[in-house]
Amino acid sequence: MSDKKDVTICLGSSCFSRGNGKTLQAVKEFFDKNNLNDLVFFHGELCTGNCSKGPILKIEEELYQEVDSEGAIDILNKVFEKA
Repeated sequence: MSDKKDVTICLGSSCFSRGNGKTLQAVKEFFDKNNLNDLVFFHGELCTGNCSKGPILKIEEELYQEVDSEGAIDILNKVFEKA
């Protein structure tokens, strides 16, 4: 079992057309900038089944809906807050 935090972004056509492509890039840059790549398992999935509430970002079991790139960064700052 991995100790990495599971971070999933929906890359289904609905979420992608609503801006998750830009959010994907912002999340990758956030992890790079904050040296978190070794602490996360960041991956995409094709559909979370929440198309009407997309774009979707999931961290562990917490589902975030209607997330844009700025909102994703706000969420990540809270989740990975430095102690």
